[in-house]
Amino acid sequence: MDLVFRDAEVVDGTGGASYRADVAIDGGRIAAIVKEGAAAGCQRPTARRVVDAEGLALSPGFIDMHAHSDLALLRDPDHSAKAAQGVTLEVLGQDGLSYAPVDDRTLAEVRKAITGWNGSGDDIDFDWRTVGEYLDRLDRGIAVNAAYLVPQGTVRMYAVGWDDRPATESELDHMRRLVAEGMEQGAVGMSSGLTYTPGMYAKDAELSELCRVVAGYGGYYCPHHRSYGAGALEAYEEMVRLTREAGCALHLAHATMNFGVNEGRAPELLALLDEALDAGADISLDTYPYTPGCTTLVAVLPSWASEGGPEAVLARLRDDETAERIRHHLEVIGSDGCHGVPMDWDTIEISGVAEAGLADWVGRRVDGWATARRLLLEDRLGTTILQHVGHEENVRTIMRHRVHTGGSDGILQGMKPHPRAYGTFPQYLGRYVRDLGVLTLEDCVAHLTSRPAARLGLTDRGRIREGYRADLVLFDPETVGAGATYESPRTLPTGIPHVLVDGEFVMEDGRRTSALAGRSVRRTR
Repeated sequence: MDLVFRDAEVVDGTGGASYRADVAIDGGRIAAIVKEGAAAGCQRPTARRVVDAEGLALSPGFIDMHAHSDLALLRDPDHSAKAAQGVTLEVLGQDGLSYAPVDDRTLAEVRKAITGWNGSGDDIDFDWRTVGEYLDRLDRGIAVNAAYLVPQGTVRMYAVGWDDRPATESELDHMRRLVAEGMEQGAVGMSSGLTYTPGMYAKDAELSELCRVVAGYGGYYCPHHRSYGAGALEAYEEMVRLTREAGCALHLAHATMNFGVNEGRAPELLALLDEALDAGADISLDTYPYTPGCTTLVAVLPSWASEGGPEAVLARLRDDETAERIRHHLEVIGSDGCHGVPMDWDTIEISGVAEAGLADWVGRRVDGWATARRLLLEDRLGTTILQHVGHEENVRTIMRHRVHTGGSDGILQGMKPHPRAYGTFPQYLGRYVRDLGVLTLEDCVAHLTSRPAARLGLTDRGRIREGYRADLVLFDPETVGAGATYESPRTLPTGIPHVLVDGEFVMEDGRRTSALAGRSVRRTR
């Protein structure tokens, strides 16, 4: 054998009780599992390398169901932000905005639109235009594996533009073709960002047509739905109804209940989902184990202010009369970009800027519309924010649910990113399993491994089982924890000495190796 983990406490991803065993790896796959006390005559496996795993837990690699590493995986071969957490697979193309499929115009526009998520991309060679070409680019070698969702907002940008209107029949046909081509080329589903333009301009009938295409390929729909604040339950219900009518599986992105209007209301969301599940709906969800959210500052503006694209937004912000209309909508009415809740500027903390000259703003709270307007203009919409609007009791309640999975929603840009980008998975294992007992270790690992693997349709990942790919994490249940904090968000976790991707060490003795063992993970029929 290539490798044996000797005397590991195996947490196999099924949710069943852990057990002590030797686990042997050969050719990138799990070749043998020999449990302690195996029948007489069953030899312990030997290998060219043996790792003493006494006192450590061995689990499948963690699957980040909501990642924003679309350019980071290409920009930063090290990518310790995720590898050090034990993440062995990330799902990209989230919130309806990413970099394929595109033409030259759409690529230029989407790069501007999500600079705050992924940077400008000036350091990236965008040598792809289709989903398949982007996945081929990942296949040249990346830190961890990656799957991709067709981004509905980008598709609409490509076929319709930035207009707030229904698509024509020919435009709808074009969108159907783009989604179908992305699925044929290996995408696992489709995402939407229904508080982000231009994806939010799509009505339910349009979304339903695209979901039917996704369903035909066995994929799933992953919406950032229309509200996580005022009207959140109605927004969840809309997605459940839409996907059931379209016959499409549903995965709810960062399924939280935020803002003061939703404090303590997580049980209402779960009751809605349970009713649909019991009636036969195919639903799953992901969350991160923190209370603040993270997005771009421009995202909180009302949708009408973003019609026409980034340059049109900047022109409106320069005009005093229009800027006053935006302020009134934000502070008095409640912007659809801010989930229908009137803006409380005290909740907005600057986490990153695109212009180096604005760096002093990072870590500061926004003191009102005048400051926000200035930052949007001077930073050309590249500002990222933390939005302190979550509730701990909602976070804990939702993470216990039977269809819950883990997703970091990790934005790696900015001087002071949200600590979830570097800490989500050890935060689950350390704080919510060991320290608080919200989940058992076995149950939590299942949330982070086999459940997301099932949603992605993967038949050889997400469990420790002979023949499965050797995406594995060896960690210490007594010391594992998120090093990242709000003050030091780029600190790596503790208690995770070894991480393997397809049988190769990407983390060894707590240090990042030079291995680029990750590749694209493509859905097949």
